[in-house]
Amino acid sequence: MSRPRTTFAAGSADLFSDLFDTSAQERLRGIVDLDDTLVTPDLRAVPLTARDAEILITGWGAPRFDAPTLAEWPNLRAIVHAAGTVKSLVTPELWERGIRVSSSAQANAYPVAEYTLAMILIHGKRVLESSREFVRTQSLAAAVPRGELGMYRITVGIVGASRIGRRVIELLRPFDIDCLLYDPSLSAAECRALGTRPVTLAELLAGSDVVSVHAPSLPETYRMIGRDQLALMRDDAVLINTARGALVETDALVAELSTGRLRAVLDVTDPEPLPPGHRLFSLPGVMLTPHIAGSLGNELRRIGHHVVDEIERYISSGLLEGEVTSPDLSQIA
Repeated sequence: MSRPRTTFAAGSADLFSDLFDTSAQERLRGIVDLDDTLVTPDLRAVPLTARDAEILITGWGAPRFDAPTLAEWPNLRAIVHAAGTVKSLVTPELWERGIRVSSSAQANAYPVAEYTLAMILIHGKRVLESSREFVRTQSLAAAVPRGELGMYRITVGIVGASRIGRRVIELLRPFDIDCLLYDPSLSAAECRALGTRPVTLAELLAGSDVVSVHAPSLPETYRMIGRDQLALMRDDAVLINTARGALVETDALVAELSTGRLRAVLDVTDPEPLPPGHRLFSLPGVMLTPHIAGSLGNELRRIGHHVVDEIERYISSGLLEGEVTSPDLSQIA
C-alpha cells in the first residue's frame, strides 16, 4: 500500500526540527512519504511535488485555507495542526471539500496547566514577595510574609473546564485544597465527576483564594471578568490568566491592582503586547510573563510526537483524536 504524501507548512521551516526530534522524524518517515520541501505560508508558491500532498502538517504561521489556496492542493485530505487553535486556518470551503482537521490543543494543554500549577504554588507561598523583601532587608524575620500563607485548605476557582482547565484540576488533586468550577456548558454532575464543586461565576469569585481563567475567547466570554466581578474577589486573592487577555477587562483590573487589594499573574493581556509604559508593568502585586505558558523549547517535541500519533491513527483507522469540525468553532478557543 502506498504511503500518503505529506508535507509541512508554517511560518518558518525551522519549526519542523523544533517540533520533530530524531525519533519523531523516523516514526513519521516510516508511515508517510514525507516531502522534504518544507513550505512557507504562501501555499500557492511551492514546488509542484509538494502540492500533491494528501496530508498537510501545519504549524504557527500557517495560512488560511480559503478557496484560492485549496485550489492549489487538489489531493489534500487532512490537515494536522501542530499547535492549538485552528481558527485562523479553517474556512467553510475547507469542510465543503471534506478535508479533515485535527488540532494539537490537548498536547499544548500540558505546559499551560503546569505553568498554572507553578503560579498557584509560588503565590500561595508568597515566594516572589518574600524573596524581594529578603534581598532588600537581608533579614530572615523581616522577609517572612505576614497574613495567610501556604496551600493548606485554600480554595482554587477554575473558570472553564477546557482541556487546560481539566488538566489543572487533575494536577491539583494531590493538594489539600477545595476546587470550585464555573462552566455553564457542564451539568452539576459533570462538574462533581471532575472532583470539583459546581458554582456560579459570582460564587467562584467570592469564594476563591486563587482564580484561574481557562475559558475560550468567544463573543459571550469577552470581558467576562470586569469591574463588578473583580469587586467580588476576596482581599489578597490572586487572578491567573493564561487564556486570552480579552476575557478580563484591563482597565478594571488595573484599578483593583492599584489599590493593592488583589494580586495577578498575567501571561496574556489586552492589548497584547502591552504598549511601553503601561501601568501593568509597574503595579505591585503583578507578575507579567510574555505569553510563555504554552509549548516552548523541548515542550514542542510533545506536540511533534502527538502529530505523528495522530497521523498514524488516521492512516490505520481513519480516526482523528483531536478532530475539529465546523460546529466546534463556536465553543473552542
